[in-house]
Formats: sequence, structure tokens, C-alpha cells
Amino acid sequence: MTSPQGHTLPKEERLCGKTTVAALISDGKWGTTEHLRFCWAAGRDTGHNRLMVSVPKKFFKRAVRRNLLKRRLRESYRLQKERLAATGVDLMLAYSHAEVADFRILYAEVGEILDRITRKITAQ
Repeated sequence: MTSPQGHTLPKEERLCGKTTVAALISDGKWGTTEHLRFCWAAGRDTGHNRLMVSVPKKFFKRAVRRNLLKRRLRESYRLQKERLAATGVDLMLAYSHAEVADFRILYAEVGEILDRITRKITAQ
């Protein structure tokens, strides 16, 4: 396990901006797990991986629940981001289940997503 200083999520590792998000959605590869949909694109020239988290209002009308799930997803990614071997990967995690999942479940699913992406990048 790395030092706690390696487990951060600074501003440059957050995916933001209308054009960047639109490019990711149109050009990225999609996948699903039990509670999440994800889109990723590799080969960006940013030098680091970037993350975007989305929890739709369709499933959770109250902002408290949406924010709880977003915090859990960001924390799951933050603790496991070294599992993503490549750099320059943009990743969007979208929650797609009608009930609030426990942190352990989301942690396992985010780890599975990062492993899948790593396998696909190394296979290319």
C-alpha cells in the first residue's frame, strides 16, 4: 500500500468542461457493473488520469442521497487509483441503480472497473 499522500484527488485529476465531457461520451468505450455505468477513453495527453462522477436526479430526488453516493464513488476511486496502470485515461462513473449501495459494494465495483480498463489498455 502506498503512503496516504498518494491517495489524493487534486483538481487536475477531475474531469470537467463541456467539450471534454462531450468528447469522452462520444469517443469513449462504455461498460457496466451491477450498480454503475462507466465510460472511459485512453490516450489523452494530460499526463494523469481524470475522473468524473455522476448520480442522476432520476433515481435520487434528494441532493443528500446524490451527494452521499458521489462521495462514496470518489473515495473508492481515490483509494484504488493506482490499479489503473496507464496514464492519460479519462473515466466517467455514472450510478445506475435505484437504491443506495454500501461503500464496500461500490469499492469492489470501482476496483473491477479499473482492472477491466487496465486489461484492455495492456491488450492493445
